[in-house]
Amino acid sequence: MADRIAAAPGSTTGTATGRGEAPAIALTIAGSDSGGGAGIQADLKTFSALGVYGASVITAVTAQNTRTVTHIHDIPLDVVEGQIAAVLGDLDVAAIKIGMLSSPEIVESVARALHGYAGPVVLDPVIVAKSGAKLLRDEAIAALKERLLPRATVITPNLPEAAALLDCAPAGDPEEVERQGRALLALGPAAVLMKGGHAEGEVCTDLLLVAGQPALAFTADRLDTRNTHGTGCTLSSAIAAGLASGLSLSRAVGQAHDWLHGAIRAADRLAVGSGHGPVHHFHRLWEGLR
Repeated sequence: MADRIAAAPGSTTGTATGRGEAPAIALTIAGSDSGGGAGIQADLKTFSALGVYGASVITAVTAQNTRTVTHIHDIPLDVVEGQIAAVLGDLDVAAIKIGMLSSPEIVESVARALHGYAGPVVLDPVIVAKSGAKLLRDEAIAALKERLLPRATVITPNLPEAAALLDCAPAGDPEEVERQGRALLALGPAAVLMKGGHAEGEVCTDLLLVAGQPALAFTADRLDTRNTHGTGCTLSSAIAAGLASGLSLSRAVGQAHDWLHGAIRAADRLAVGSGHGPVHHFHRLWEGLR
């Protein structure tokens, strides 16, 4: 499993056309959020904000804003697989982030299309949107566990998602968070990042677990804001960006954790929508332009 934790070698060198240095490239495989705060849109913003070129494969189109999800349209399976083949057949993808996969058939299609890809994979088991809408059907959870968890370099569940994957109640204390994380490790991923956004307390802790190693905690002050739409998508894509750039897993998680904290801290500067607004993906860039 150690090879799945290492970053992709040679991810930031070489040229595609002889006209300059090729950038680090990350691919997101996820659903589209028409409101722009989560999903593919959040992933591509995150890649760009962290200096990584982003490619995308859309698995579903949602009619969504900061308040609700009204429609979900799954992309045909052959189109999902065709998008993956097109990107991997031409671009030097150094890391992949996987997000919304709503059905067992799409899970299977993605797993099949990624056969032979050797780079790191960050799997965010998206189950429920911030608005409460179900984004992963119950029958797809088993397929996700069987076909993609064993392929993942790291999975990034929040506490309700971890509980759904394990068919148990959400963890209520730090000891149970670690126990559930290690139970997820037993399902095959090389690492598990248990996200603490749904826990209580003034400090938010994300816990990185790797088999045979002590847990590694990443902590930050819990911020009082309702503008947290897309935090899970953003964190997982930030980790993928770090891996694509050649960072180790622990450094990629640390960079992503710190950067997301800044994006949440700056979220209230954006007046987007009337519900749970997005985090500020470009908080560093836009500050510099003022």
